[in-house]
Amino acid sequence: MERRDALKKMAVGAAVSWIGVEANATPDTPHMNQQAMKVLLVNGSPNKEGCTYTALTEIAGVLQNEGINSEIMYIASKPLSGCRGCGACRNTGRCVIDDIVNEVIDRIDEFDGFVFGTPVHYASASGFITPFLDRLFYAASRKMAYKPGAAIASCRRAGSTSALDQLNKYFTINNMPLVSSQYWNMVFGFTPDDVRNDKEGLQIMRTLGANMAWMLKCLEAGKALGINPPVPASV
Repeated sequence: MERRDALKKMAVGAAVSWIGVEANATPDTPHMNQQAMKVLLVNGSPNKEGCTYTALTEIAGVLQNEGINSEIMYIASKPLSGCRGCGACRNTGRCVIDDIVNEVIDRIDEFDGFVFGTPVHYASASGFITPFLDRLFYAASRKMAYKPGAAIASCRRAGSTSALDQLNKYFTINNMPLVSSQYWNMVFGFTPDDVRNDKEGLQIMRTLGANMAWMLKCLEAGKALGINPPVPASV
């Protein structure tokens, strides 16, 4: 048997096996269609419906078409304090500063994936999303581990890649699969209309939404087959 024919036979066998799992699913068996999945999209811009929001809505539209629920959360209605480094959250799982960070922590089990969006300020992430993520990840990192995450940036001209690099580090230090697109996750423009005219940028957002949906469905299918997150390696 040629290698190509052998691979075809393996693929058919795998497909039959998967169909069997679906056909024999019971109410007590985890099932990828049992409950709609949900993604939290965080708008880290001081502008509630500006460029960052415009990009996030493009992602939300694709998720909806893929059967994935989403919620766009605006976090800049009030000032956000930075982490005090007190370490109290290690024992309580919540931040001593009781604001929107704790609101997200209390709801974090609702969400299967995350997209954090920021405008570019001085070639870095905004002064809202940075303290938000510092405190969220320090207090609730265990609850977020192994859930897919993505970051997006909007800028007028430059600094987007450095802002994305900053945000992506939150995922890669916390056992979170990183969702990418066909290009860096960024849009360009000074106004929402500018972003709506950034055809490539919007395409990147749509691809990101499709990739997030695909990854969530793959993870859910894995759970149905008994494939659970790995146990972290010991030192």
